[in-house]
Amino acid sequence: MIDLKTLYELGIPRLPELTGPAMKAANKAVSNGAKPAAVKALVSTLAHSASPTEEPMGELKQLFMPLAKLLAKARAEHTFYTERETPAPWKSWAKGDVEDAAFQQMANACRLPIAVGGALMPDAHTGYGLPIGGVLAVRNAVIPYAVGVDIACRMRITILDLPYEKLETESDRFAEALEAETRFGVGAEFSKGERRDHPVMHRDWSITPPTKQQYGRALAQLGTSGAGNHFVEFGKLTVAQDIDEPTLKLKAGVYIALLSHSGSRGAGSAVADYYSEVARSFHPELPDELRHLAWLDLDTKEGKEYWNAMQLMGDYASANHELIHEHVLKHLGVGSLGFVENHHNFAWKETYNGEELIVHRKGATPAGDGVLGIIPGSMGTPGYIVRGKGNEASFRSCSHGAGRAMSRKAAFKTLKHEDMEAILKSRGIRLLSGSIDESPEVYKDIGNVIASQTDLIDTLAEFDPKIVKMAPEEGSRPRWVKKKEAKEAAKAAKEASEAVGKVDQKTADVTAEKAPEEQSDVVYEVVGIHFHVVKDCNDECIG
Repeated sequence: MIDLKTLYELGIPRLPELTGPAMKAANKAVSNGAKPAAVKALVSTLAHSASPTEEPMGELKQLFMPLAKLLAKARAEHTFYTERETPAPWKSWAKGDVEDAAFQQMANACRLPIAVGGALMPDAHTGYGLPIGGVLAVRNAVIPYAVGVDIACRMRITILDLPYEKLETESDRFAEALEAETRFGVGAEFSKGERRDHPVMHRDWSITPPTKQQYGRALAQLGTSGAGNHFVEFGKLTVAQDIDEPTLKLKAGVYIALLSHSGSRGAGSAVADYYSEVARSFHPELPDELRHLAWLDLDTKEGKEYWNAMQLMGDYASANHELIHEHVLKHLGVGSLGFVENHHNFAWKETYNGEELIVHRKGATPAGDGVLGIIPGSMGTPGYIVRGKGNEASFRSCSHGAGRAMSRKAAFKTLKHEDMEAILKSRGIRLLSGSIDESPEVYKDIGNVIASQTDLIDTLAEFDPKIVKMAPEEGSRPRWVKKKEAKEAAKAAKEASEAVGKVDQKTADVTAEKAPEEQSDVVYEVVGIHFHVVKDCNDECIG
């Protein structure tokens, strides 16, 4: 018998109207004496053909023509992968410090039949499917993994109506505001008595299965930040020349600014998980190197669902930032002189050469003509308020940060907290909490990254971090680190017992095995999709 798993492996899309007829035709052919290998070869040919009804079917034509017609109909209604003669064009702003794998991922993305063009930003590094720092424009489809596992990860900067000297003379007051009004880390939330409210929570969250399921978690996590590279920090904003933009007006000078980076938390992760799996189930024909680029046609029920869920997660992520800034400023009793904000993990409908395209920016900032955005550095290096130039070669995009130069795994293995603390102290930066995998050493030179994209942006102001709060290491370490530590602790306990002749092997083994399982909620929260945990997920592990 040829089962469903075999059909999927042969490339039959996971659509009920196809799998039933395919299984019926295949198994009837085998029952009639056809060799299973020949039947499988024919099914694979039909599944991957752009014109299934025109494929030679020989003696099996009578059995397989109905399936071929159904496949042709499905191809008319859905776009499936077929090898294109030439990839869609793409342009790179990345330099030699970007790993080859990121370039290859960008090239792979432009092999998709839906792809129109792409761009690789100077802060690029390897991600899942589309590289972080990748921009991909497609026709009438959305790719969940090209949006990213943290839907609507974004930036916000607020300029405080206080003289800058206050930050230096009243540092403890500002630190206290961050400690009191923010929550960080995997699973971070407010207790019932502390929970915050926002109009976004009064929207219809039943629009899709995952958003309906995640409402309670989203409510508890409203106004919080995740782990990984998420932060809230006070810093020195230097404006060299007057800023006179429609959405921001500042005189040249030095200001206190509040900068935040986070996304849609556990709810966004669950949406990404759910629809990434749906997209992959619709595209079993994709080769391994493209399976994380499975897409949803926007004309389909599932494509519309994801698009609506993505918009809701975008508004939810924006609300998180709004509430963080509102409560921190209220704690300080200070007003605002203005703010700038932007998504950098999202998909937009935009028009190029008179055609509406879906532009995915995964770790890339919108940089349309006159559009303001924020490009941060690290906890120890400057960030920038920038103005886009609308360069269409980049699909009106620029970088979203400095970009990682060292993986999280390597950071945990090689860096020391005392070195990180020494670097920050030398730069006059106070770290309230943070993890070694976010040390300034793990990032590319932000100056070089900015210099690489002068045709994409103008810089309007420079932000220097002074008081930084991120998830503490115990709230951000991935599962493999926790598992390693648990095993090492069990080993040490065993050796100590052996030294005094009191070995309890069973207890030591149980300790090593159970410790990571006790953190099973961490596995889910860190990445949203379980198989990411065993890999080095760089910026995509953000909780």
